[in-house]
Amino acid sequence: MKSVVLMEDSCGNTQCEYEHGLSIYIETKKHKLLMDTGASEKTLHNAQKLGINLAEVDTVILSHGHYDHSGGILAFSKINQNAVIYMQKTALGDYFHGERYIGIDKRISELPNIKLLEGDFQIDEELSLFTNIVGRKFWPQSNFVLSMMEKEQQVQDEFRHEQCLVIQGKKKILLSGCAHNGILNILDKYQQNYGEYPDIVLSGFHMMKKTDYTEQEKYLICQTAEHLCKKNILFYTGHCTGQKAIDIMKPIMKQKLIPIHCGMEFVF
Repeated sequence: MKSVVLMEDSCGNTQCEYEHGLSIYIETKKHKLLMDTGASEKTLHNAQKLGINLAEVDTVILSHGHYDHSGGILAFSKINQNAVIYMQKTALGDYFHGERYIGIDKRISELPNIKLLEGDFQIDEELSLFTNIVGRKFWPQSNFVLSMMEKEQQVQDEFRHEQCLVIQGKKKILLSGCAHNGILNILDKYQQNYGEYPDIVLSGFHMMKKTDYTEQEKYLICQTAEHLCKKNILFYTGHCTGQKAIDIMKPIMKQKLIPIHCGMEFVF
């Protein structure tokens, strides 16, 4: 399986533009797919620079209802009208960072190839999606500034709109956009659904913070790293994890934690 980081917050290839957002291009045995589309058309420009023909993509997964993962979808739909776009229906809600709106462009819901889901979904024997992650073990502290509209009031976002992609092949691969529900809770749900852990996880951990971490926040990051490194899993992370959190986790997880950057390619 080949995977290319089309968009991420940091530069890993001088040909690529980078910005706050995430998009991963993946070639499996049966599919050419996108996990998220970044925040803007820059994702498409990067694909062109990297020699990836997005017109051949057959599947798009929107991990959750935030702009930095969905901003390239409308531009993508102009060059590819055939790819099926899978998203949770709840991703159409109104989501905020403080007072700032960070939800998706509602025009996405009008695309003819959109498939709105309400819960877990099996695409085929190779691809499946799961949601409804309710655990709160080491829940990312940066979630507390994120809210949603409910009954005309802004309340704490519970991330019911978040879904994870599972790829079944020679290796079992789990992809999440930001792991807002907490990467450990997502892994618990994966094990509950599939009876084992994945071999590889590619996900942001939503630990990024512009100001310094409190001692409690540092403790939660370290504890998360301690739990992750006990599992026989290779973790690729970036985007909303943040470099400061990666610097804390790397000495604990060592070779089990691989930072990702825009333009990087992996073969699993």
